[in-house]
Amino acid sequence: MTSWVGSRSTTTSSQVDAVARAIRTTPIIDNHAHPLLKFDSLGKHPLLSITTEASGEAIHAATTSLPHLRAVRQLATTLQCGFTWELVVAAIEQKRIESFEDWTAQCLSGIETILVDDGLDSGEDAEKYSWFDDYARSKCKRIVRIEKVAADIINRLGKDCDASTQTDNDVFEEVYDEWIKEFDASIIEAIHNPEVVAFKSVICYRTGLDVLAKPDEEAARRAFQEIIANFALLDFERLQEVSLNDLVVHRTATLIQDSTLRHKKPIQFHTGLGDNDITLSKSSPSHLQEFIRAYPKVPIVLLHASYPFTREAGYLASVYENVYADIGEVFPAVSQDGQERVLRQILELCPWSKILWSSDGHWFPETYLLANMQMREVFQTVLCDYVRKGHIGWRAAIDLTRDVLFRNSNKLYRLGLEFSELEEESDIEVGPYLTDAELFQNYLKNQDEPDFVRICWHDFTAQSRMRMVPFRKFMSLLQDGKSTDIGIAKAALGMIQNDRLLPTVTATGEYRLHPDFSSLRKGPVEGHVSMYAEFREKSGARVSLCPRSLLQRAVEFGAEHNLTFLLGFEIEFLLVERLNNGNTSRYGTIPTDGHAWSVSRYFADPRVSKLLRDMVSALDEMGIYTEQLHAESANGQFELILPPYPPVQAVDTLLHTRDVLSALATAAGFKITLHPKPFAHAPGTACHTHMSISSEDGNRPAQYESFYAGILKHLRAITAFTHSNPASFERLADSVWAGGRWVTWGTQNRETALRKVEDSHWELKCMDGLANPYFAMAAVLFAGINGVINKEKLVWRDCEIDPAKLTDNDRMELGITDMLPLSVEEALNVLRKDEELVGYLGADLVERYIQLKEFELGFLGEMSGEERRQWIMERY
Repeated sequence: MTSWVGSRSTTTSSQVDAVARAIRTTPIIDNHAHPLLKFDSLGKHPLLSITTEASGEAIHAATTSLPHLRAVRQLATTLQCGFTWELVVAAIEQKRIESFEDWTAQCLSGIETILVDDGLDSGEDAEKYSWFDDYARSKCKRIVRIEKVAADIINRLGKDCDASTQTDNDVFEEVYDEWIKEFDASIIEAIHNPEVVAFKSVICYRTGLDVLAKPDEEAARRAFQEIIANFALLDFERLQEVSLNDLVVHRTATLIQDSTLRHKKPIQFHTGLGDNDITLSKSSPSHLQEFIRAYPKVPIVLLHASYPFTREAGYLASVYENVYADIGEVFPAVSQDGQERVLRQILELCPWSKILWSSDGHWFPETYLLANMQMREVFQTVLCDYVRKGHIGWRAAIDLTRDVLFRNSNKLYRLGLEFSELEEESDIEVGPYLTDAELFQNYLKNQDEPDFVRICWHDFTAQSRMRMVPFRKFMSLLQDGKSTDIGIAKAALGMIQNDRLLPTVTATGEYRLHPDFSSLRKGPVEGHVSMYAEFREKSGARVSLCPRSLLQRAVEFGAEHNLTFLLGFEIEFLLVERLNNGNTSRYGTIPTDGHAWSVSRYFADPRVSKLLRDMVSALDEMGIYTEQLHAESANGQFELILPPYPPVQAVDTLLHTRDVLSALATAAGFKITLHPKPFAHAPGTACHTHMSISSEDGNRPAQYESFYAGILKHLRAITAFTHSNPASFERLADSVWAGGRWVTWGTQNRETALRKVEDSHWELKCMDGLANPYFAMAAVLFAGINGVINKEKLVWRDCEIDPAKLTDNDRMELGITDMLPLSVEEALNVLRKDEELVGYLGADLVERYIQLKEFELGFLGEMSGEERRQWIMERY
């Protein structure tokens, strides 16, 4: 199974750098924006509006929003002022005084051209769309807002009608026909006007996107007559009657579709978030589906990422040839995490050839600056991450960037512009994106050069394995821009602890072991540094059998549903001594005086005391800060508590910490074992896991109770991962603080499988050190997230005492009806039948896991109980 390091190049640091550079230097065609205020009118609108759709008194709360705080940081950095809103405002005012033109040019840096909807209610306060020509690299174009065209004609006709004609039906019919005639003429003129590249509808604001499949002409006539008849009293400003708004949109689409021009100009629709004029429930683009079908030759652009209905926009753009998805306005109106989710969600199924970008910039040049800056930052984070993970090739990522930011709009609006990159020295600042080489070099600052770099993984039987690369070789690969991936036999994910292969697995084929540089840690022994890795195909794609990738996938699934998590592990371990007295037992307990839970006397043994101190000190040097350390109940048994981290980092840290503890114990003449029940008459050893929902609303009972209800619903199947060895079930017992054998929960109850600590902070007690924690936590997260999605009810009531000591009737009243499996065989069978959980984990992974565990059981079954105990203690 020997293979060469870096023998096949997949994703290199230089390729990721090329993607980042393309994101920085691709010019932007801003496919939807609005005019800026004239200098003398800047004070008429609140500068706070640059990151929020709120208005009136509601706008003041924006100062406590994540988008506002991020904008303050970015503007302060650009303006080189203090990091408060007041100082930012003062600095902007100073820029305006010094040279408003220069400041505007800086804010609009990086823009090729702007397509301007000049239909906002701005009057004489705003500049003309052509004003932007002095700031963009190419001439700017106009977007015609159709509702404004219709309303302007009504206003003029209504004023021309005197009181007597307003009640004359014949005259009314003439006025209505004149309105239709003039509206059609205006649209036709715009269709043929080369300065106009598109039309815009704000029907979403007026009556909603649930446009009738066909316009109701009679209802429109009646509504028009009502307006004209009462015009003197109405103070009419805009269309906001369903039949008239529907008619205007349909007539525009019909005129575009029937035009003789080969190129049909698009209609842009405001969708998703807006100010409080909007009815949010009617702003989903899904309401437009019938309208889209009715005009298959009319290009339709769904503006503003349709937020929060981004997936709906992506779906429509993917299944209708004439639909395009714009991902503007969320920059800068949504938090950074939200923006990243928008980009990830739109790319879930929407071809990037159908995606456009816009700033929705308006009134203030700072809106353009922030939109541009934040978009490039988010593109860099998401796309470079996709490249590193093998979701997309680096060349494809560059094409995606150039298509979304430039080429797609250039083609759709027939702009005829030539693509040429921006200069690298742009005024636009983007957030830091560190390449693998930079991460490694930063890590080495103030540290001695290591001798070896470890690339680590955790296999199906929870064995920690690794490959070591001499530091000199590893650095030469990084410096030459070559891959640091390691070729690894596919059999690595098909063997048990003694390297026996599953009968269905062969020694042919190779994966790539792809290190994650963000997991870089010193140790576990002097002269070594370690990273955890994911298995990849040679193409760079994820391997469905990879344990670490599975947990990463669970985390990403949670993020898609606005859920993030923290995990914190308790490492229980037993210090034993190696016996060399010819006894059949190779390991014996350390003789201590009155060892018990949390007693202080264990520090009296200087060897143990020094070892425990060295453990904490070594972890501190690695940036792993122990939260607690105390004695457990068995002789030589201790518990070290790790801090909470995001899930993948938490598991990486858990495994690295175990390696550190084991190495130090071995150097001190001891051995650490994680065997769940190494000595029949002593307390067992577990790996309790603390969990919390760290996302917004995570402490809301409606959310976290559904999460833990989902876990309890699938807990019997999850046990196949958390109790993965026959030795695990030797520990599983009632009334011994081990979590018990019942599927239930209780507040601060250590005899339940799930202990509620506080709000969304709960503890999973039914896991031990023989579990692969990537698998176990992925199963737990998928089950919990599914519970949130389905709004599962916590049908189990709070169990306040040991459930084993309840009567059957008492348990029934609390909803406690199921027991955890009593063997690995039973747990695997339950997992096999849990179709919902298998669907999340992947049928191929579950099948391989079950096959491998059954193969392992067959091997372990050939041993006596004592042989099996010794064999497991040697390896765990």
